[in-house]
Amino acid sequence: VQLQASGGGLVQAGGSLRLSCAASGRTFSSYAVGWFRQAPGKEREFVLAISKSSGIVHYADSVKGRFTISRDNDKNTVYLQMNSLKPEDTAVYYCAADSRLIPGRKKGEYDYWGQGTQVTVSS
Repeated sequence: VQLQASGGGLVQAGGSLRLSCAASGRTFSSYAVGWFRQAPGKEREFVLAISKSSGIVHYADSVKGRFTISRDNDKNTVYLQMNSLKPEDTAVYYCAADSRLIPGRKKGEYDYWGQGTQVTVSS
């Protein structure tokens, strides 16, 4: 499966952005999808993940109450809605896919990755 992340940009603190992860290739509904982010000089970290049928969602503690994840399997797209953005949310955001039933929280658990989209939050 090929993944394409989009929707990044520059936003002020407190603002919102919605990222999209569009998939092509194999049946998208066969994959759990995760979002990760990587700030300059830091490791890539887990943000959110959603199972194939949207029944299971995992959140990183740092984004609980601010970020949500959803998917539209008919459109082969997963969305990351980011609200109340903070400067520390600034990073390149990546979406990733894996065929496991329970979505993982570790980057090594994902086989397919998109190219990343930059999110910059100004203070």
